[in-house]
Amino acid sequence: MKSPLAPGIQVVTSLSRDSWYRGFILFLTFLFYTAYHLSRKPISIVKSELHKNCSTVIRPVDLNITDNDTWCDWVPFDQDNYQTLFGVLDNSFLVAYAIGMFFSGIFGERLPLRYYLSVGMLLSGVFTCLFGLGYYWEIHSLWYYAFIQVMNGLMQTTGWPAVVACVGNWFGKGKRGFIMGVWNSHTSVGNILGSLIAGVFVSSAWGMSFIVPGIIIASTGILCFFFLVEKPEDVNCTPPQYHNVQEINETEPLLPNGNQSINRSISTETPEIVEDHSKAISFCGALRIPGVVEFSLCLMFAKLVSYTFLYWLPLYISNVAHFKAKEAGDMSTLFDVGGIVGGIMAGLVSDFTGGRASTCYVMLIAAAPMVRISNIR
Repeated sequence: MKSPLAPGIQVVTSLSRDSWYRGFILFLTFLFYTAYHLSRKPISIVKSELHKNCSTVIRPVDLNITDNDTWCDWVPFDQDNYQTLFGVLDNSFLVAYAIGMFFSGIFGERLPLRYYLSVGMLLSGVFTCLFGLGYYWEIHSLWYYAFIQVMNGLMQTTGWPAVVACVGNWFGKGKRGFIMGVWNSHTSVGNILGSLIAGVFVSSAWGMSFIVPGIIIASTGILCFFFLVEKPEDVNCTPPQYHNVQEINETEPLLPNGNQSINRSISTETPEIVEDHSKAISFCGALRIPGVVEFSLCLMFAKLVSYTFLYWLPLYISNVAHFKAKEAGDMSTLFDVGGIVGGIMAGLVSDFTGGRASTCYVMLIAAAPMVRISNIR
């Protein structure tokens, strides 16, 4: 008796060439931005090692130091204002990241995404490693670490606009809240992996907490250069917006110009003509797109909380619960576990209800008391 085709092979053969490519691109971009966040996380884990309670640490017998309070700390973070110095490092990254974001999207729309992402990840890996090499080179200058953070912040801006543009090229419009909810968990997955990897080395040689993530993101940059496909047309796949007959309002421009006849004529053009007419949008033009300002403000306040947790939660746990650096880092990953579950749930709800703004509103309102509860000791 002849056995039926293996179940796994049945699944493989049932998927079209377009589906395979889309799944591959979704996986690649997920991997890329996971690496970006993985390389951002070590600084929050290492903080509690750069400044800790030296009275609880066994001092080597051959170490002749009279100051028992700070002998185990890393200069210059052995001072009483160490939290301010940590804030300088965080702000160096975030200010550079914020400024760079204004220009990154412009460059990302005008440069090949594969080159843009590859160079960005390689340079991010270089600067992440340089921060860790400060441990082995015994560099104790705050300005060295601040400069590395500034440069790393600028390089990290290459990630988000590029991966979003690439996913948009392959998936287009439509109900994809669940897909994006799963895909957008790359930030939380990266934070979790970054915490776990940094925690392995933080107590023995904290420099490796940066070097290993730096090597990982640089390696994904090489992977990007060899395998990323920017657009479906590059491999003779069907552009997503032309899979099915679409309504006129999906093919009209995002920016209304008051001329409905022109808008309707655009919807009847062939894909090739529409492709030729596309061009990069300006900053002011982006602000005129309905919903951009509103959702940007929502994201700003959401990021205010998430980045506070990203950079300070492990140190907070270490100081309040008196955990060691590795234990505090492991505990902080629970925040990102919630981020994965919440992102997927938000995608499902937005797909089911069609109310993306309402979903965002409810989750932001629900997050407010959670932040307050987390401060109760």
